[in-house]
Amino acid sequence: MLVFENEVNEWFRRDLYYVETVKESPLPMDKLLEKVATTLPDSVSVTGVSISSDPGRAYQVSLSKPRRASLYVDQYTGEVKGKSERSGFFMFMFRMHRWLLDSMNPGNEGIFWGKMIVGVSTLLLVFVLISGIVIWWPRTRKALKNSLKITATKGWRRFWYDLHVAGGMYALIFLLAMALTGLTWSFPWYRTAFYKVFGVEVQQRAAQGHEQKSDAQKRDTKLAAHREKKREGNEVRKGERSRRPENNHSDMYSVTSPFVYWQEIYDKLRRQNPEYKQISISSGTASVSFNRFGNQRASDRYSFNTDNGEFTETSLYQHQDKSGKIRGWIYSVHVGNWGGMFTRILTFIAALLGAALPLTGYYLWIKRLIKVRK
Repeated sequence: MLVFENEVNEWFRRDLYYVETVKESPLPMDKLLEKVATTLPDSVSVTGVSISSDPGRAYQVSLSKPRRASLYVDQYTGEVKGKSERSGFFMFMFRMHRWLLDSMNPGNEGIFWGKMIVGVSTLLLVFVLISGIVIWWPRTRKALKNSLKITATKGWRRFWYDLHVAGGMYALIFLLAMALTGLTWSFPWYRTAFYKVFGVEVQQRAAQGHEQKSDAQKRDTKLAAHREKKREGNEVRKGERSRRPENNHSDMYSVTSPFVYWQEIYDKLRRQNPEYKQISISSGTASVSFNRFGNQRASDRYSFNTDNGEFTETSLYQHQDKSGKIRGWIYSVHVGNWGGMFTRILTFIAALLGAALPLTGYYLWIKRLIKVRK
């Protein structure tokens, strides 16, 4: 179910993800984001915006808190459509999938039993899949051909047997891919070994994390200054409104906006990347993702000067470090979206067959026990 979470959410909440009317051009970025900022408490600020290539899709505006909070905004009217929240159903499915509904100890001490059980079960799944291949492998090509057929006209026992054997073989590659990538989230020792197979040290990932943390701290400092400007600007505007005649329609955004160059950055990146999927902009950084096969988290990254809007650094995906690429590939292979909708559907079917394997296996085993006793 998690494979199609986005599609299900968009189907049921189209009013949240899409605008009602697509107009000729959206509001300028600085005016739009300042309009959103005026609806937020003083302790919360706008930290970024993600823009889809689909003109009918609402902008996703990121907030400083709580963690990963964002709003969907109609870019043509400035209307805040609602919060980006994971539905209770999919949150339940995610926690069941990852941790069997267990919760991490706040002090990060002791054993995270839900995570451990999922990890051990996945290791056993890998063993069962590989051992199943060894036991099943036919001796001749003719036997191989016959064993890959599913017959539904020779009784239930034959059908369940064929589904277990042939269905398991058809789903094998996808099940192994899901299991082997999923283990990287369960065991640090496995993740270290997995990365080493591809020539990447986990320490590089940690070092990158420190760099990202340092960059995040710099952005937080800038955003704190922007929030201070916002509070000062609100006070200035309040004073101006108190002294301003009712018919005065001067620009209410006269105070310097932290988003003043974001529209310019977006326009540049859109011209440079006409086939973009999404452009994301935050204070001093931007990224461009594409609709391509492979790593679905791949993106070109840019840094820009917040004082003049000039690009200061460009990091194209092909030149980025291996650790970041591997993390993106692990996720893309695990959820099956590396090949678009086609591989996602195959992954979904393989997961269903994988869930049926223990049921069909126990059915055949019980039938065999009954037959032996008779």
